[in-house]
Amino acid sequence: MRVGVAFLLVVGAFGLFSQTRPVSVVIVTKLGIIEAEIDTVHAPVTAANFLKYVDSRKYNTGAQFHRTVKLDNQPNNAVKIEVIQGGAAPDTPVFPAIPLERTSVTGLLHLDGTLSMARDGPDTATSDFFICIGDQPSLDFAGKRNPDGQGFAAFGRVVRGMDIVRKIQMAPAQEQKLMPPVQILRISRK
Repeated sequence: MRVGVAFLLVVGAFGLFSQTRPVSVVIVTKLGIIEAEIDTVHAPVTAANFLKYVDSRKYNTGAQFHRTVKLDNQPNNAVKIEVIQGGAAPDTPVFPAIPLERTSVTGLLHLDGTLSMARDGPDTATSDFFICIGDQPSLDFAGKRNPDGQGFAAFGRVVRGMDIVRKIQMAPAQEQKLMPPVQILRISRK
């Protein structure tokens, strides 16, 4: 009986531990590999959305980093940011938009290497995501980058490959549009 109880305690503890670990993903691009950790605990809805695109392989055919935002290519923005943005191929069917998980709720901030979902209005994020270059507090809740002040949904962070992120940011562009886009060969769980 004691062995059975001890076994259940060990299995239960392992189950709890495994649920609190971030999910590791690999973003393979034409310019190199980026490794990231997806935070399923603090941003469960946003993380699940991103991982749904990963698991359904929607980032594996025609996906691309298509936008680079640098200090010198946003003349109409009073609040400047630095990010690269990517997503599934433009003609890929997307899953329904998800509710916005605000940084005021998740506690995840837009720091150097943060992954976050791109959006227009609140509750409109689908497949596009961005990676912060440098700390970007204006993208957090109550930040001034988006006029609605709701911020963006941070859901992970780069753990290796920020040199590749910076290389993508500095790739040739016309205004903020990467020319040509940097192809994402695949995104998969590690």
